[in-house]
Amino acid sequence: MVETNEECECCGLSKGYKAESTIYAIDEIEIICPWCISDGSAAKKFDGEFSDSHPLLSNGIDKEIVKEVCERTPSFISWQQERWLSHCNDACEFHGDAQKSDLESLEGEQLEAFLREEYISKDLWPSIVHSYVPGNNLAVYKFKCRHCGQNKFYTDCD
Repeated sequence: MVETNEECECCGLSKGYKAESTIYAIDEIEIICPWCISDGSAAKKFDGEFSDSHPLLSNGIDKEIVKEVCERTPSFISWQQERWLSHCNDACEFHGDAQKSDLESLEGEQLEAFLREEYISKDLWPSIVHSYVPGNNLAVYKFKCRHCGQNKFYTDCD
């Protein structure tokens, strides 16, 4: 969220904040307050979503959970189409850009699964970690399972 004095295009009020990301809708909507996102009124009014539902639906996540993420949760800004990750049959919490220490701590089966899912060569991984800077062109987004606490990651670049 960012501070603003601009009026929300959904409720018409200036509540002091707007979402950094926008809604995927037919109309070009730029200012939506967090209240209109969380109560679902923005998604309903603009017939849109804040995140792509396909990754969650293709992982078998319950449609009500997908609706919560895609219609009542602000998304995040990514280089390509964002992907909301899931684990333990639920949507994960989004924790922003991974820190270098997060990547350095990946090991064993968790590292193997991450490299396989992201199509990253095991030989290339050490140089990726060495040169990684959060918020840079190679983005690594961090999610956390709400049930078992496992961290999940995915990469994105320009």
